[in-house]
Amino acid sequence: MSNADVASILYEFAEWMDLKGDVFKRNAYRKAAQSVESLDDDVRKYHQQRRLETIPGVGKAIAQKIAEFIETGRSRQLELLRAEFPPGIVELMRVPEIGPKTLVRLYRELGVRSIEDLKQAALHHRIRSLKGFGERSEENILKGIDIVLGQGGRMLLGDALPIAQAIAAYMREGGCDEVSVAGSLRRMKETIGDIDLLAGSDEPMRAMDLFASYPGVSSVVSRGPTRSTVRLANGTQVDLRVVPAPSYGAALQYFTGSKEHNVEMRRIAIQQGYKLNEYGLFRKDDEERVGGGDEDEIYRTLGMDPIPPEMRESRGEVEEGQKHRLPKLVSLADIRGDFHVHTVMSDGHATMRELAAAAERRGYEYIGLTDHSRSLHVANGLSVEDLLASVEQARQLTEEMGIAVLRGAEVDILEDGSLDYPDDVLAQLDYVIGSVHSRFKMDEEEMTERILRAMDCPELNVIGHPTGRLIGKREAYRLDLDRVMSEARDKGVLLELNGFPDRLDLNDLNCRKAKERGVMMSMGTDAHRVEHLDNMQLAVGTARRGWLETGDVLNTRRLDEVRRIFSRPGSA
Repeated sequence: MSNADVASILYEFAEWMDLKGDVFKRNAYRKAAQSVESLDDDVRKYHQQRRLETIPGVGKAIAQKIAEFIETGRSRQLELLRAEFPPGIVELMRVPEIGPKTLVRLYRELGVRSIEDLKQAALHHRIRSLKGFGERSEENILKGIDIVLGQGGRMLLGDALPIAQAIAAYMREGGCDEVSVAGSLRRMKETIGDIDLLAGSDEPMRAMDLFASYPGVSSVVSRGPTRSTVRLANGTQVDLRVVPAPSYGAALQYFTGSKEHNVEMRRIAIQQGYKLNEYGLFRKDDEERVGGGDEDEIYRTLGMDPIPPEMRESRGEVEEGQKHRLPKLVSLADIRGDFHVHTVMSDGHATMRELAAAAERRGYEYIGLTDHSRSLHVANGLSVEDLLASVEQARQLTEEMGIAVLRGAEVDILEDGSLDYPDDVLAQLDYVIGSVHSRFKMDEEEMTERILRAMDCPELNVIGHPTGRLIGKREAYRLDLDRVMSEARDKGVLLELNGFPDRLDLNDLNCRKAKERGVMMSMGTDAHRVEHLDNMQLAVGTARRGWLETGDVLNTRRLDEVRRIFSRPGSA
């Protein structure tokens, strides 16, 4: 049982107190939870040594609840609180416009017990019958419900990152120099909850004013000298913390997380005679600050190499940093091209020339155009004649422009493992991506054999979005990925890291597994519009979470190397 587990229970107590309208107890539980989260030592030791009440904010009553939870793994009082309300009632608080007081009224006066109940009450205009509510209230509640149901309470990385970057840029332009994305978004997790920003400033209220004035802000939820929360017009919640400039680096390290990574960092600091928190790194014996303004300085002072944010998940990165063996992660600047792009010839919205020009503006050396194959009628898959005609168009564009235009195809892997075009057609392309777009519910053995048979085709170069998942919409199909990786390595087939926001497939953990097995990755944006080429940032972020280096990623290779690798020397 970790400190985070105990803090989570205390935070839940705070939510129930909020719902009951007991602000005093809500604040008490939140303060206690925050104190437990930031402990330098294991909360279980405090319990064993009978000193729980020495934790700031933890009085006798809260200490008893912590002790019960540590000893039994449950809390009887929390279970009684949960029983006072229907199971779905707390979930309703995720809906914009629904605070604790409103929720209690809706529950008691209209019998609303779930998001579906709330939706029906709004659709049938029962909410406007309550005092203080009207037609606009119902409209706003329905919009909030759509946000919650559409996002499952979390946002895709690809939706959240541009918003956060835009707000940070706006604040920098307004004179707040030290602003950064923080939290799981900075670690490039595939989904995030709220957007967290951190600013370092000796004029905190000026930073807060600037934050609240961002054009996309629809309401200011809370505002204070160190933390403010706003809600954007699309319902997204954004939190800003402001710390003094000398603490900015330490605060950035702390608020980037993850919690598990921070626990390890605090443990190492203690072992070396330091105290580490969001305010800085201090010597324990005399409380003198020895670091805090610069994030990398924290790591170096503790005798390790600075750990990139994407790696901070307590997956061995701390040990590698101490041993000075951290991988040199691939970066966006290393990318020479994109291998998965669709044009107007299938289901894209830009011509071959437009996409090539956009790639050239990004400084790419090459771009690979990969329209869908003929069986995917829903995506307007290309006939053999149209595909072969486009090969010559790509060669002409290469001669005319300052970028190599590679003509590939995203070819369906059919149910029996065969590819959607004959081998003699595929041989005329620069490369071939094979993807599964049908029969996702095959059992593991069938799906695995299907993909292994596809790799027997000597013209296949890449397995596209290898697990077929759509984040929040469709689970990955059942697949023996270890067998697929082994076969791919032996046959010189690459696996794709698809950068489309709801795919990010392979995910970070599987990217690391592929690296460990010696399988090269091909990154593609799966772009259907020019602006989708920006998805490369998401692919690179996922690659970095998977510890990938330049040598693990095809997109970092020069064109002559790319052509050599696509010749599949391992298939001989």
